[in-house]
Formats: sequence, structure tokens, C-alpha cells
Amino acid sequence: MKTLSPDFAAHVASGTTTLAWCWRLTRRDGAVLGFTEHDRDLVFDGTTFEAAAGFTASALESTNGLNVDNLDVTGALSSARLDEGDLAAGLYDDAEIEIWRVNWQDAEARVPMRKGNLGEVSRSGAAFTAELRGLAHRLNQPVGRLYQFGCDADFADARCGLDAAEWTAEGIVTGASGNRELTSEGLDAFAAGHFTRGLLTFTSGANEGASMEVKAHGSGGALELWRAMARDIAPGDTFTVIAGCDKQFETCRLKFANRENFRGFPHMPGSDFVIARAGS
Repeated sequence: MKTLSPDFAAHVASGTTTLAWCWRLTRRDGAVLGFTEHDRDLVFDGTTFEAAAGFTASALESTNGLNVDNLDVTGALSSARLDEGDLAAGLYDDAEIEIWRVNWQDAEARVPMRKGNLGEVSRSGAAFTAELRGLAHRLNQPVGRLYQFGCDADFADARCGLDAAEWTAEGIVTGASGNRELTSEGLDAFAAGHFTRGLLTFTSGANEGASMEVKAHGSGGALELWRAMARDIAPGDTFTVIAGCDKQFETCRLKFANRENFRGFPHMPGSDFVIARAGS
């Protein structure tokens, strides 16, 4: 149940209202953006909610069970507000969303309606549609460990125990194709495959600060990324890349000498054991 201030409750009950929807979005990098369906900007709680032509929302679906509340927001990509490169780079992934119902004649008269996170985002030309998921979507996320052969730790995290700096190299782009394949210098000392499944992070250029996993590491500093970068990769761009780990016990033992911190179950019985029968 929503608790309304006396003034706001009286306004809603009057039958003639001046209400508008406002959305506040907090990205993964901490940037805060505000939008409203009203035809002029609204300001409250230190956030300017900008009027965005064509920025509309579907009806909000809500239940009293544990189903995930959701709605869709549709708008246009623009360099001033919602940049396609930022969207493709993942800055909006799982961004926090607050939805408010506001009296646009007096922004202090308002009520929070929903809070959740940004879900699936689809794009078509210069338009986008973003799914907003209620807080109940967290209940769909796996919690705890999985009983599996492979390690479930992130490389060089606290559970892995390795120092990422000791396994990180620096490189310079010498050529690129399709923003996904690149050649570089600075990695000649490493055997092909050393950085496969590793993480590459650009430290300069149009993609500065953006990261992408390495699909394949060939000889001579050739790298193929799992997905194309959101912005152009150009010769001279610098990057760091962390050694790759395939989460297997033999790799942990031989490549990283870190078997005591392996977080999988390499000796668990497999399907062969389950279907085997005793010998006669």
C-alpha cells in the first residue's frame, strides 16, 4: 500500500489531476539520468528529469505473488542522452530504475511506484525498447555454489587467490577488423592461447574503460574478441589483457600452479560412473 501525503492524496481525489511519470536511472558507472513523459523538465531529489519526445512506457503489470513486475520503456537513441555506444558497451546492464508518479505543477507532491533494474534491451535503428524488472527478479538468480567439474571462482578474485597484476600484460593495437579482431604488439613473449578466455580492457581510444572477453589468442599478438566493441578500435589504442583460464583443474595446476585454490570438484563421478555396471 502506498502512503500519500495529504496534499497529494487530495490532488488525486479531486478528479482533475496534473500527474506525470518520471523515471530515474542509475547506471553501472554511477551516472544518474532522469526522464519524464511531461513536456517540460521536472526537478526533485537533486535529479533533473528531462522531457524526452517519444519516450513512453507501457502499462505496469503487478501481482501480489512472487511474479516479477515488469513494463517496457520505448525511446530514441541520441548522442545527448542515450548513446548507442554506451548501451552496447553494457553501461546500462542491470541499471537501477526508480519510477515515480509526480504532480508536475508541484514536484514535491509525488509517490514512488516501483523500483527495480533494467533487463533486456533491444534496438532497431535509432530506437530502443528496455525491459524494466521488479525487485522480485533477484529471486530468479542462482545463489550458492554448483557441484561441477569446473572452477566457479572468477580469475584472480579472493577465492582464486592469484594476483591479477602478475598475469596482466599491456599491448598496443596495430590493426583491427570489424571492431572484433585485432593485431597488436607487446604480447610476443606469450605463447598462442595464453590469453584465450582472458579479459581485455582498453586504456585509451574510443573504447577506453570498456572490457571484453578474449575468444582466441593467436601468434604474433593476434586477438579475437567474443563480441565487437561498441566503438571503433584504431591503431595506437592501448589495452591490458589478463591471462585466460578455462576453469579446468589441469590448467589451474600446470598453468597457474594454483591447485590448492581450485574451486571445482574434479573428482566427482560422471555419467560413465552412473551408467556403469559391476563386472561379472
